[in-house]
Amino acid sequence: MSRWLTIIGVVLLISGCAVYASHQLDVVFGSESPANRVSDVSDQDAKFYNDQVRPILDSRCVSCHACYDAPCQLKLTASAGLERGGSKDLVYDGTRLLASSPSRLFIDAKTTEEWRTKGFHPVLNERDQTPEANLQGSLLYRAIALRNKQGAFTTPVLSDDYDFSLARDQQCPSIEEYQSFEKKYAKWGMPYGLPALSTEEYNVLTRWLAKGGKMPKAQPLPQDLQDQVRLWESRLNGKGLKGRLISRYIYEHLYLYSLYLEDGEEHRFQLVRSKTPSGQPIERIATRRPYDPPGVDHVYYRLWADPEVKVQKNHIPLRLDEARYARWQSYFYAEEYRVTRDPGYDREVATNPFKAFREIPANARYHFLLDHAQKTIMAFIKGPVCRGQVAVNVINEQFWVYFVNPEVVYNKGSADLLEGQVQHLDLPAESSSNTLPLASWVRFSEQQKSYLSAKAKLIENEAGKTIPLDLSLIWDGYGTNKNAALTIFRHFDNASVVKGMVGQHPKTAWLIDYPLLERIHYLLVAGFDVYGNVGHQLVTRLYMDFLRMEGEMNFLLLLPKEDRASIRQYWYRKANQSIKDYIFSDYMKVNIQTQVEYTTDDPQAELYEKLREHLSKVLDHGYDLEQSKLPQQYILALQKLQRIRGGGLEFLPNTALVLVTKQGVPEEVISLIHNKAHANISSLLDEAGARLPNEDGITLAKGVLGDYPNVLMQVEEGELIDWAEQVASLKTRDDYKALIDNFGIRRTHPNFWFVSDAIANLNKQDRPREGGILDYNRLENR
Repeated sequence: MSRWLTIIGVVLLISGCAVYASHQLDVVFGSESPANRVSDVSDQDAKFYNDQVRPILDSRCVSCHACYDAPCQLKLTASAGLERGGSKDLVYDGTRLLASSPSRLFIDAKTTEEWRTKGFHPVLNERDQTPEANLQGSLLYRAIALRNKQGAFTTPVLSDDYDFSLARDQQCPSIEEYQSFEKKYAKWGMPYGLPALSTEEYNVLTRWLAKGGKMPKAQPLPQDLQDQVRLWESRLNGKGLKGRLISRYIYEHLYLYSLYLEDGEEHRFQLVRSKTPSGQPIERIATRRPYDPPGVDHVYYRLWADPEVKVQKNHIPLRLDEARYARWQSYFYAEEYRVTRDPGYDREVATNPFKAFREIPANARYHFLLDHAQKTIMAFIKGPVCRGQVAVNVINEQFWVYFVNPEVVYNKGSADLLEGQVQHLDLPAESSSNTLPLASWVRFSEQQKSYLSAKAKLIENEAGKTIPLDLSLIWDGYGTNKNAALTIFRHFDNASVVKGMVGQHPKTAWLIDYPLLERIHYLLVAGFDVYGNVGHQLVTRLYMDFLRMEGEMNFLLLLPKEDRASIRQYWYRKANQSIKDYIFSDYMKVNIQTQVEYTTDDPQAELYEKLREHLSKVLDHGYDLEQSKLPQQYILALQKLQRIRGGGLEFLPNTALVLVTKQGVPEEVISLIHNKAHANISSLLDEAGARLPNEDGITLAKGVLGDYPNVLMQVEEGELIDWAEQVASLKTRDDYKALIDNFGIRRTHPNFWFVSDAIANLNKQDRPREGGILDYNRLENR
């Protein structure tokens, strides 16, 4: 009883302090109201914000405050995020038993007042608009002032009272609580655990905030761009059942993309559902998922101008031009077919694309997805599943992805298979965002068994006839499309997908056909609710196990049938018996010999090289070290380093960005990717028990690969060989510390922002459309 009385007393004390602080602010600066910030923004203030303030926010703040995982939900990617403010509620919560209410910027509330009713507190002053009130009543100012007061760091590694873990307890104080907060957490000013703003940057933000933090409204789009928007909206809102169903299919796959209508980077758009037609202001339809009932009789697909700054971790760029439109027309209209009904939005149908879109030929849908296959896969990595080990520990550290050739597979037999198995292709979202994981897993497991068994019978019946088991089974991008081969890297709790066969031969590979590609999207993108309960998140992860195994099984079809079992055994060493029973069961087997001829005792490695030759016309080499500006002797040293296995590589971070300078001038960025080896990846909770550090490897790539660097380094070009040798000779944790002492740019390093800016500039030059602001929430402190 005494313990509870103590807790209640503490709560009352804190509440009392907050009430007292609020009262004091009210007395000195007036009562708080969002209306107090409403003011005209002069041309001079607009220019000051755009030219001086916004670049500081982008380069110093957005790296930690973007996407769903922004601390305290404070998104600084747009003025609307600053107006919305922060919240004590977590978006990523792997323990909640019931789904929470969404709080998506621009979607789930329209005004600052509405965000206040949802529990968001201001970070800009909303009391009297005087210089003193604008500073003392601004969380943003108080946070940068607290960091400025702290001064420069005095140790290379920060003390344990800093917490950089993703699951850390977030304080998220309101302005009324900040006086108490800054006494208790005197080191927690902003930027948190990073070098303070420069004097000039601090003064610019102070001047801006003292004047009320004025932010201009977005300027109207240029007339020619408005014309393009109307053209595309007319194309996406055609009349008739067929046109509406095709547009719905396009929307449900592209709704997360950044759409470009021109060559420049200034304007990009999102495809949204609106209650209003083209030419009227967009009234966005806010639903958890893109296929949830819209609540209106007629849905209009509109292009919404996205005001947020480009952040690489959730940026999926796609250009809409006449060539793409012509391809879409050929995919969806070349074949004669009729759409006889609107599938509606009942959950049982809408969550299963094979039911909702069954009247659009599967071949048309597959061609559409293949056209931008990297982005189709990328959406599961850069979409709502953008954080968390549970979300991505279903995939290996590095693997290659290929696609089944639609020209040789999608015949009547394949269409009949999909039609007959549609009831076995249901996905977890059918159970909404509140799911009981065990019952759901058993059901989906049985459905997957039925589907794979039917698929295996089809392949055995059609192998060598309509379904070849040779290299013609592999889509070659028609000789022009570089999406034909992809590399996926997992970086523990996040991942990357790039074009090409990047790195050394991987342990596994996937061969993806249309049903698999479609289910990946509807499982991890369209059907995944980041605000869902723990059961929804868990069953989504468990279902993805089925899809990974199916992709691996498809790839094994091209290997000698006598080797398939031993290769699969190697992929799943130490897996528990239930997993082995599933993997080696009859419905996972196709007892047909491959038609690929092999001449070596390592058919998997031989197949990789045959595929490299088969896809040579379309392989993307943008990440190859040979494409860098570095002299040949340094490239050879880096290539030699890539062949190292085991040893002290286990002490390396998941990803490191190495800025190569020449006499201090930034020249090139090299990415170091730590590929952690596992006996298997079938365990949800005991990843450490499956680790095989003696089999670890690394990939070195030109440019920025990965969105969440763990470490920044700076190496003079002339020291690259020494750097490579030091990495190769790692044996202990102390060796890694010595490497960072010599070349690392820790959080505390005085050159941190110089290196950060240099990497950002080179990334923008290297990949102007794909590149964006990197995320620093995973920077190490060691």
